[in-house]
Amino acid sequence: MSTWYSNYLPNWLNRWWDQPRHLSPYRSVRPATENSITEDILGVISIDLYLEENHDEHHTDFFSAAKEALIVRRGEPFRMRLNFNRPFNPNRDAISFIFTVADEKKPSPGHGTLIGIVPRDGIDNLGDPLDWGAGIEEHEGQSLQLLIKPSVTCPVAEWKLDIDTKLLGGGSRSFILPRPIYILFNPWCPNDQVYMPVRDKRKEYVLHDTTLIWRGSYNRLRPSVWKLGQFERHVLECSLKLLGTIGRVPASYRGDPVRVARALSAAVNSVDDDGVILGNWTEDFSGGIAPTKWIGSTEILQQFYKTQKPVKYGQCWNFSGVLTTIARALGIPSRIVTCYSSAHDTQASLTVDIFVDHNNKKMDAETTDSIWNYHVWNEVWMTRPDLGVGSNGVTYDGWQVVDATPQEASDNMYRVGPASVAAVKNGEILRSFDCGFVFSEVNADKVYWRYNGPFQPIKLLRKDTMAIGHLISTKAVLKWERDDITHSYKYEERTDEERNVMLKALKQSRHAFSRYYLNDSFNEVEFDMQLGDDIKIGENFAVVVAIANRSLQNAYTAIGQLSCDTALYTGLNGQEVKSMNFEIKIQPEASEYIRMEVTFEDYYKKLTSQANTDYEYFAQDDFRVRKPDIKFTFQGDVVAKQPVDVIVRLTNPLPVPLRKGTFHIEGPGIEKPLRFRIAEIPVGGTAASTFKYVPPYAGRASLLAKFSCKELDDVDGYLHYEVRPHPDDIINPYRSSHNIIRRRNDVIA
Repeated sequence: MSTWYSNYLPNWLNRWWDQPRHLSPYRSVRPATENSITEDILGVISIDLYLEENHDEHHTDFFSAAKEALIVRRGEPFRMRLNFNRPFNPNRDAISFIFTVADEKKPSPGHGTLIGIVPRDGIDNLGDPLDWGAGIEEHEGQSLQLLIKPSVTCPVAEWKLDIDTKLLGGGSRSFILPRPIYILFNPWCPNDQVYMPVRDKRKEYVLHDTTLIWRGSYNRLRPSVWKLGQFERHVLECSLKLLGTIGRVPASYRGDPVRVARALSAAVNSVDDDGVILGNWTEDFSGGIAPTKWIGSTEILQQFYKTQKPVKYGQCWNFSGVLTTIARALGIPSRIVTCYSSAHDTQASLTVDIFVDHNNKKMDAETTDSIWNYHVWNEVWMTRPDLGVGSNGVTYDGWQVVDATPQEASDNMYRVGPASVAAVKNGEILRSFDCGFVFSEVNADKVYWRYNGPFQPIKLLRKDTMAIGHLISTKAVLKWERDDITHSYKYEERTDEERNVMLKALKQSRHAFSRYYLNDSFNEVEFDMQLGDDIKIGENFAVVVAIANRSLQNAYTAIGQLSCDTALYTGLNGQEVKSMNFEIKIQPEASEYIRMEVTFEDYYKKLTSQANTDYEYFAQDDFRVRKPDIKFTFQGDVVAKQPVDVIVRLTNPLPVPLRKGTFHIEGPGIEKPLRFRIAEIPVGGTAASTFKYVPPYAGRASLLAKFSCKELDDVDGYLHYEVRPHPDDIINPYRSSHNIIRRRNDVIA
């Protein structure tokens, strides 16, 4: 590079920043004094952004915004062709590219929000991964083909591009690219902090736009389908805007996935900052849509993007679904995780403390901790250089917990994470961010106390070290199955490793209740709740409690009450369904059984929208009555861009008619959700609706449906299918004939 060429850029940047930015894409920055010289200044006439090729290479071709914008991933080059008003002459013409973050009021080179690049001759070396780079790939007549490589740490944002040309001896011009450029995180690039080396995992955790969320209870797991829709209209634009407006992440920090993930965990809920979703755990959803009626993130984000007001209403799985959509849209690998019997530890004591009175009734006022039948959060994938390495050599890279459900404040905002899953498993509860809270969610001990009044000491009745953190679940990679990841959060129960980690965590907590963990106690009388796992709504069922006396010589009399109450999935009690008092004597080494029958008439009118029931006698067990599935049927071959009839069906499982129901259907290519009203489904009857469907592209896809009515709510179903290519489709020529040249240490699979 010649001396004049390398010295040209810094002085020019100062002149460029002082110039007014016009709306015209073409302008003269510093006109020459003579018309002949002015006319001779090299000028950009047009730019070919190779949208199809670049989007294919950068795995961004499914984005709806790809029709209007250039969407690329940082750390990898993209191609463009410049067309000039005359032939380019490197001996007299200079070119520079000026990138600025679009919403930054005062872009600065020092903050990485204002970047000036002078292209090299050739593309063999585009510079260090931490630097921006550009190289001339091909020069032919009045056009110039180049590769431009964003820094692997650059802000993830919308960028503007100005191309400035200078004539030696006087004058320069500037061309403003009229299209936005979106630069995203890059899980395909080994130098990116979110790099994910396994190809199938990138497909699942970045590219798949439909997933499963597990709900229900630990003995009746229920997968619900969720349309992420990260490629749909306005979703990417909304996700990027959230970082700067609601998330308030300065542009210079938007390249840090730790800062981005923490900001998103706060921005998705509305508690502190009027974020995306307003939470509601009551039964009154007037003025909005009940959480159980949402079938995906697309409608929620599109509504928020349009109104800039929190969308009503959501609960944990809605928050998690939306956060996953945003993370995948931005390029951060993300998945949805469900923990059954998840603790909400309000006191940071690593215990769930339950107080009962002398009648064995739970005291709600004194009991601030709770156990959710299930709780749903997110994991995002990244390295954690901010955490270093643990004393035992443990690294904190990989999956990080991020939770957008507003439970407890973290640094004065309702958010959780990113908390390293590895740190949680090893009891590192003081690591940033919120590892102690997540540790309690998956591994707290459940303690029962007898409360005898404000001036009487409380009595430890029982503690359960295995009540919390069951069947931690996520969707399997490239399979519509459950993957149990409990082992990634904690060591196996009843092992020395698990107890040692608990003691390590307790010593760090310094809470007053922690001392009770140091003294184990065992009861000679044991209670075991026995409940069928496959209870269908509409059927009667029985609850059986087995009482075993483990003493070799002492007989005991058990006095208590068996009660069946409705409950929210958060663990809060609702109405009493049925109760039964009992008194029974148990001889040494003997067992007795208490049985209570519950009919459909007992529980139906008292069920909450999520149909959970909660039992308690110094122990709890949960179940979820199983609801029917919605079935899809294709009436013909499924071919891209070719209409096919689809039938959706639901059979009434209740002994009462279903009235004024609605089918809600989403899927790829369905721009606005379809809604079909059903007047009535008689007892034992089946409702069916038919619609025309045109798959937009070949490959794997999913249709989703939700049904709701007054008598039966929160019923869903899905169909995963393969779409065949249309005969008229052609193979993308760029894949075989014109691949982008990449740096040797970048592995793209």
